[in-house]
Amino acid sequence: MSNWLEHTVQIQIDAPIDLVWGLWSDLEQMPRWMKWIDSVKVLENNPDLSRWKLASGAFEFTWLSRITNLVDHKIIQWESVDGLPNRGAIRFYDRGEDGSIVKLTFGYSAPGILFQLMDKLFLGRIVESTTQADLERFREYALRVKTQSTS
Repeated sequence: MSNWLEHTVQIQIDAPIDLVWGLWSDLEQMPRWMKWIDSVKVLENNPDLSRWKLASGAFEFTWLSRITNLVDHKIIQWESVDGLPNRGAIRFYDRGEDGSIVKLTFGYSAPGILFQLMDKLFLGRIVESTTQADLERFREYALRVKTQSTS
């Protein structure tokens, strides 16, 4: 029996797609705005692979992720190849003068212990609210970078 959970969150950012794409596609910067992501290290010998570490309270998980689809300024799609099973896609929508939309869809197989400690619905709400807050931190970060680059 699979314990896969899936989530989708999105945000509009008053910044050009070039800036938004450039910031997000630098995977090693993720801990700046993603609360539970402790570190990301892109492998030097294969830039499609990256080692991720998630830490929250007593829980810590790592995984190796592979980019399975990358279209500049449009999508970064991934799946884990070891460690915590997960997959997803981050999509970027250019809205011209209205900025950009970032839409994150991801799924993961939660370790059985998490399902024993809390029900699926409760866990899902925690993950979605945290991820939405991550996107809000990303928007604030992108707007700071945008302001600094125009100063």
